[in-house]
Amino acid sequence: MQQNTLAFATPAAAPAWQRWLLFSPLARIAIFVAWFAGFMLVAQFGFLALDWSKGAPALQRDLAQFIARALVPLAAYLVLVKLIERRPLAELAPRSLLPQGLLGVLIGLALFSTVVGVLWLLGSYHVTGTNPSAPWLGALLVVGLGAGIGEEILFRGVLFRIVEEGLGTWWALAISALLFGAMHIANPGATLWSSAAIAIEAGLLFGLLYHVTRSLPICMGVHAAWNFAQGTIYGIPVSGSKADGWLISTRSGPDWLSGGVFGAEASVVALMLCTLCSLALLVVALRRGSIVRPSWRR
Repeated sequence: MQQNTLAFATPAAAPAWQRWLLFSPLARIAIFVAWFAGFMLVAQFGFLALDWSKGAPALQRDLAQFIARALVPLAAYLVLVKLIERRPLAELAPRSLLPQGLLGVLIGLALFSTVVGVLWLLGSYHVTGTNPSAPWLGALLVVGLGAGIGEEILFRGVLFRIVEEGLGTWWALAISALLFGAMHIANPGATLWSSAAIAIEAGLLFGLLYHVTRSLPICMGVHAAWNFAQGTIYGIPVSGSKADGWLISTRSGPDWLSGGVFGAEASVVALMLCTLCSLALLVVALRRGSIVRPSWRR
């Protein structure tokens, strides 16, 4: 029964060398990384040829960032699924992209708006002005869609999904969440607390959301909308990056409440709200009996 929740199963007739060098979880992750690095190298040469460098117009730089963040990992993922796993792309099916993606966007907007609403009620979030000319398109391409699409492919489509097939759901949640938090440790204003918060509130939430829905578009939509709402709508730094939003805002109070210079993602409010959502998704998974056991116990 658990096999039905997994996207890929090693073909029964595969010889031993293919089981280890093509179809094992570690091999497929390595194959993805190799194609990802190759496509990224090609993209960088393309950017140089088009002169989309630091001196290029802002839109060209933003498009380059979008390609590198979103389209390069997407291309590597398509190679992995179609050429190595040789299966339908159920978790990213074209017919589900728009409806499931929009559902994710609505969830992400509601989730982060709730965080801001609680911070406002607690006297931490303050609007001091508006900026109708905020660069929303660049933020949408880079921080929204770029991060939402690319990071969900890397951490949920590849890391969580493939580790779950080998080690089971619990280990997949732990490993993908820890690495997701660690990825943000080098961001401006990051601390061990902010990285731990990201790992718990986002790493576990997105992992469980993917486990329950088996949909990458929903995860991408939530991720992109959370980032876009935080930076462009509410004017709060996104994982330490400078805020330039339609609302000009400040946050007061201790860092554990406001999130400090890192942004509201490092706030205990975001941590508690996302943890409650994760617990709700975990209850759904347990009631369904969808928790995947390690491969050697299946």
